[in-house]
Amino acid sequence: MFLPLFLFAGLGATQFLTAFYNPILPGFHPDPSCIFVPEDENFYCASSSFNVFPGIPIHASQDLTTWRLVVGNVLNRPSQLPSLAISNGSTSGIWAPALRYHNGTFYVVTTLVHDKKAPEDPNRWDNIIFETKDIWNHSTWSDAVHFDFEGYDTSPYWDEEGTEYIVGSHAYRVEPGIHLAKVDLKTGEVKTNWTNLWNGTGGLAPEGPHIFKKDGYHYLMIAEGGTGLGHMETIARSKDLFGPYDPNPTNPILTNANTSSYFQTVGHADLFQDGRGNWWGVALATRSGPEYITYPMGRETVLTNVTWENGSWPTFNDPILGAMRGWQLPRIIQNLPGDGPYVTEGDDNLQFAPGSKMPPHFVHWRFPIGDSYTISPEGHSNTLRLKPSRLNLTGIDGNAGGPGGQTFVGRRQVDTLFTYHVDIDYTPKTLEEEAGVTLFLTQNHHARLGIALLPLSNTTTLVPHFRFHAISYISVPPSFSIPVPPAWTNKPLTLQIRTVNTTHYSFSAGPVGKPLQIFAYAPGDIVSWGFTGTLVGVYATGNGRNGTEAAYVSNWDYVGWGQVRENGAVPVVV
Repeated sequence: MFLPLFLFAGLGATQFLTAFYNPILPGFHPDPSCIFVPEDENFYCASSSFNVFPGIPIHASQDLTTWRLVVGNVLNRPSQLPSLAISNGSTSGIWAPALRYHNGTFYVVTTLVHDKKAPEDPNRWDNIIFETKDIWNHSTWSDAVHFDFEGYDTSPYWDEEGTEYIVGSHAYRVEPGIHLAKVDLKTGEVKTNWTNLWNGTGGLAPEGPHIFKKDGYHYLMIAEGGTGLGHMETIARSKDLFGPYDPNPTNPILTNANTSSYFQTVGHADLFQDGRGNWWGVALATRSGPEYITYPMGRETVLTNVTWENGSWPTFNDPILGAMRGWQLPRIIQNLPGDGPYVTEGDDNLQFAPGSKMPPHFVHWRFPIGDSYTISPEGHSNTLRLKPSRLNLTGIDGNAGGPGGQTFVGRRQVDTLFTYHVDIDYTPKTLEEEAGVTLFLTQNHHARLGIALLPLSNTTTLVPHFRFHAISYISVPPSFSIPVPPAWTNKPLTLQIRTVNTTHYSFSAGPVGKPLQIFAYAPGDIVSWGFTGTLVGVYATGNGRNGTEAAYVSNWDYVGWGQVRENGAVPVVV
């Protein structure tokens, strides 16, 4: 995986560099915030989860290249944050968690955004704090502690005396910009007024702030330019925490804007040091190329090394590329405890054995409801039972969750090219009952192929049909339904989603153990939108009715077989 070490001149001191590859957290892992903890010599990264649950995944690594979801998710029980259940909007939910470690305690400061509320509505922004002393036991994460701030992208900071502050991106009621206040992290009490520190360099939406103290300066690093092609990272500094802040004359310090790179929208960065004292930076990026049309995995986490000489400004090694050269990496170690998957080796081959639990990388859209999901129920060993929700994946209006939730469970697409299939034992009994597989970005951006009970054309006779449906803000393939061939009825069927190439997916079905028939194709641009990334998974619904028949899912299999890291590249089979 690594190139030979070599010497690199011009860094002020001779450094050994090695090669590594982006993204380090492929797929739906935006807004990264990462730290190094000297006590256990581990790196930890948090990323945004928006409407999915469990939320705020924490990945751990000892070498910066192999990242494992052994830590689990900060938001792992509905009681921690009940209002996630009523988040309304495809871009609502958990935005930009900032992960920090101070005096033996891990903190995550973040914002639950209700994005369908008016921008000037203070109830749109619910800023919260989670903490734990044992990051390896996800059940020890606290319930949410709320604090008053009309904005988002909040991040904690401690001065030399241990005084606690939070810096955040203020919105709408005052001039948009970066604000700071003293906040009690235990109670959420805001002890001072919010003070404006800096409004950035003039780019759209100054946000994602982090403060670092180095060489007598407070460095305030932020994102600007929106989350699209103009995304960039800028920085200012001040001897006094409350300013005034002087901008770096060479801003932006990190961006892929106006380049032909395959990695675009680079920004929302964080900085940390490794055990040798070397500086590193993480940021979000999309693998879209400058055309910015097809990027179904959404915003991913990328890594680069940073030079930060005494008294100077941090200098990122940019542009962000698929193959990078940076500081000598820590030795390759893969002995982290736990049984969670490595994000770059995330193949599934799951049998839902009796006594097993949902894997930590499986997610729902908002909270799972009641007993909608049961592993190995009586009489159906090695299956996952799905009870149908009244709502389908679109829900009431493509935004709101609605009563009863949606029966859906999936996993992130983390490979440019992959095959995902399941076996489904399902015989719908009432009109419009349906179960199947989906390529899912949000309620209003997804495609699905299911088995549904529908009337035969021009009759009242109900028979199982294959039904394909896609929804997006752009043109989608036409929906259709065709009867399941009589020889296939009352038998378990395999349903499959597969990447045809870097821009299209196929949806197939057939009897278990037999060759599959392709029923539909879908372009990747219909799931290339917004702040999240594509999931693949299974669903069951009554399509607005009270369905009664459960679907039994088995042989869940996801296999990644290629990554693309540069324009026009042949996929690298991994």
